[in-house]
Amino acid sequence: MSRLPFALAVLLAASSGFAALPARGQEAPPGPIHTRPDAPLEKIPPEELQKRAIRSRVSEVIAPVTVLDPNGKMILSLTKDNFHVFDNGTEQKIDHFDLGGDSLSIVLVVETSSHIDPMFEAVKHTGIVFAQTVMGLTAEVAVVGFDDEVDLLQKFSTDLDDTQSVINNLRIGTSGMRLYDAMWRGISMLEKRPAGQRRIMVVVGEAQDSGSESRFGEVLREAQLGNVTIYSIGLSTAMADLRAAPPPPKRPLGPPGTFPVPTPPGHPQEPNIERQMQESIDYSAIALWLIKTGKNAVGPNALKIASAATGGAFVNVKRDRAIEKAMDAIGAEIHAQYSIGYRPANEEPFGYHEIKIVVDRPGSSVRTRPGYYIAPPESD
Repeated sequence: MSRLPFALAVLLAASSGFAALPARGQEAPPGPIHTRPDAPLEKIPPEELQKRAIRSRVSEVIAPVTVLDPNGKMILSLTKDNFHVFDNGTEQKIDHFDLGGDSLSIVLVVETSSHIDPMFEAVKHTGIVFAQTVMGLTAEVAVVGFDDEVDLLQKFSTDLDDTQSVINNLRIGTSGMRLYDAMWRGISMLEKRPAGQRRIMVVVGEAQDSGSESRFGEVLREAQLGNVTIYSIGLSTAMADLRAAPPPPKRPLGPPGTFPVPTPPGHPQEPNIERQMQESIDYSAIALWLIKTGKNAVGPNALKIASAATGGAFVNVKRDRAIEKAMDAIGAEIHAQYSIGYRPANEEPFGYHEIKIVVDRPGSSVRTRPGYYIAPPESD
């Protein structure tokens, strides 16, 4: 049975703001959510961190598809026949097609580092928005927190009240930012969910990492192979820095004194022009390089790269109240987007497979995952 009415209801609710949401005074009562003080923290198993599986083929590719009209509004009236899917230029048979009705498995990955302490209350206030607009009626959710450690705060659950309470009662931690390890943990959890579930990871935190054992390129590669779509809300480090010292060092794209981003012809290579060029970087191209090489991030915005690599969306927030609005927008999209699945018919299993989706609707724009990469077997 189609769940289009629910998808439309979510979209309309999101566009009308937060009028239908309970008041702040109705939030869950405070209470601890962590394990006992004497209980060991759940860490990523070393064997899982070191595991870098190489797959010989992809049994099924799931592509989330958002289609917008010329005014930027989502188009929700398309059918399977309006879509054409290409894998490395070869048109594929669409085996699965749905609009907002698939059951969801979602892992919320949230930074609990003391570095975001000035913004932490605003992050906790997203609990009610996450439960009602992101989780909704078709999702199971797990929550992972990270600082110097990666902690499983909630196993997969369909209970909206429990999930809201976990988020509302997050606790600030140490100064570490093991973002890549937390993302790897979330992806490994999603890969174990039933094949029929849409797999989504929502990351809330700064777009940088410190101390992770996982490599960012390998995290992105595993996300693509596991059909995981990454949505991210980037907390503004500039905003945190204005309210909490000391400021973290900025990470340039290249070594000090170098200019890795070419400037336009006739313009000198100087910091202001280089900064302008970096703002127009093709993040999908960076993601492709990272996935192929398995290396760590280039530049400061790892979350934007992750979303571009998996067909999700990145929202950068600079004000506390913008965090809730960003979460609301993510919920509206994931419950009202198309899901297309196919089994690759290409002969060559290894290397990068580019995904291209064309829609028979003049003037529309399509956002989906750009592709996936299968590494060749390692030579002995």
